[in-house]
Parts: sequence; C-alpha cells; structure tokens
Amino acid sequence: MNRYLILFFLGIFIVSCGPKKGVVTKKKKSKTERVVTVETPSQPSPKPTPRPETAPPTSTPINSTEAYINAFSDIAMIEMRNYKIPASITLAQGILESGAGRGRLAVEANNHFGIKCHGWTGEKIYHDDDAAQECFRKYDQALSSFEDHSKFLTGRSRYADLFTLKEDDYKGWARGLRKAGYATDRQYPEKLISLIERYRLYEYDDMVLGNKARTSSEVDGSGDNDSTIHTVKAGDTLYSLSKKYNTSVESIQQLNGLTSTSLSVGQILKIK
Repeated sequence: MNRYLILFFLGIFIVSCGPKKGVVTKKKKSKTERVVTVETPSQPSPKPTPRPETAPPTSTPINSTEAYINAFSDIAMIEMRNYKIPASITLAQGILESGAGRGRLAVEANNHFGIKCHGWTGEKIYHDDDAAQECFRKYDQALSSFEDHSKFLTGRSRYADLFTLKEDDYKGWARGLRKAGYATDRQYPEKLISLIERYRLYEYDDMVLGNKARTSSEVDGSGDNDSTIHTVKAGDTLYSLSKKYNTSVESIQQLNGLTSTSLSVGQILKIK
C-alpha cells in the first residue's frame, strides 16, 4: 500500500515539474529574439544632393591666354557666321571679361562675358562687381555663354550701328561698343584692340570671310613691323616707357588712342 502511495506522489511531482521547464524555455527564446532585434545595425542615411549654389565648379580654369584662344576660337567663328559679330571681338571680349577663362564667373558659372541677370530665368550666381553680390547668369556650358553674348548684342537697338560696319573692322567694333555703353572703362576699346593685335585674333575673322592673311603693316597701318607690346606694371609712366623704348610720350599716346597720361596696372600698350 505504501508503495502505491509513493508512486502516486512521484507521478504528481513529475507532472508539476514539466510545465515549469517549458516556461523557462519560452522565456529564453523570447529573450534571444529581443537581443537580435536590438543589435541589428541601422542603415546610413543618404547624403543630401548639393544645392546649385554649392555644387562644384562646372569647368576647369585655363592656364594661359593662348590656351583660351585655342579652346574657344572655333566657337567664336561659329558665332560670327551666325550673328555677324567679328570673331576677334568675341574672343578679345571673352579674354578681357573672364580673365582668359580664369575668373570666378567663368570657372563656376561658365559666364565669359559678365552678363548680368536682367530678364534671366535660368540658374544664377552672385558676385561682387559694381556693387556687392550682384546677380549674374549661370550656364551649363561655355557654348551657351558665347551664344547668349551674341543674342545680347543683336537683340538691343543701341548696338544696331555696329552691324553696319564691315565684319572685319575690329577697330570700329571696339570703339563702337564703348560708344554704345557696353563698358564704362574709357580704355576698353584700346584694350580690345591691343589683345586682337597681340594675339592676331583678326586671323579668325579672315578665316570666316575667306580673306587673305593680313600682314602686320596692314593691321597697324604703319608700314613697318618695329612695334612691341608692353603690359603696364606698377610704377610705369608714359615718360618712363618713352625712355625705355626710345620713343616719345606723344607717340605712345597716339598709337594707343590715349587722351591722358594716366595708366593702370595690366593695361596693354603698343609701343614703336
């Protein structure tokens, strides 16, 4: 009898222990799942797309005036064929306005002619000019800047007289641009003419028009080739240059169309 009682109580003990063991196992499984969930690494957030004004430059600076001419002479000739603006003038203006492609507007905005935003609905860039942070046009490529320059000149009545000149009359064009108010710099025509003659940019006009190549004497009208180009440095005066090149102040003024004795650093002078 006692043996049956012992077996009965032993069975109850085994049954009661079973569920407890099952509960422990379930808790361990739940704990394991929570640990896995916590330790799963989160995915990194994507970097925001830069805004247009903080985007990297759209072109690379050109390291010399000659490289600038090589890069854009074909475009200048295309513009001459399409709009009747001398390629020499377009190139000289581009060199002067953009610092031969090294200025900020040219590098970051492909703007080679300093054209401001007036009536512009495209992208913009802000740059200190006559006033602080003025609005300038921003182009996707340099070609668009050259084309916009042509449209700028052909689309404004104040430049209409320029198109009555011969297409290879770069001197008339240079003086006419200043007269029409394109630039406020009184030396603007002389700077363009000096660049055109120094780098023989008139040759691109001749290529478009099918003219024969011009000699130096035909270009400057002097009948001789004994002239040189001088870039004004700090401390230069017309008197010091006349002594250096064994000429006269009056000769330098006449050759460069100067009406005063004032010079500016970087100004280009032709001297016999």
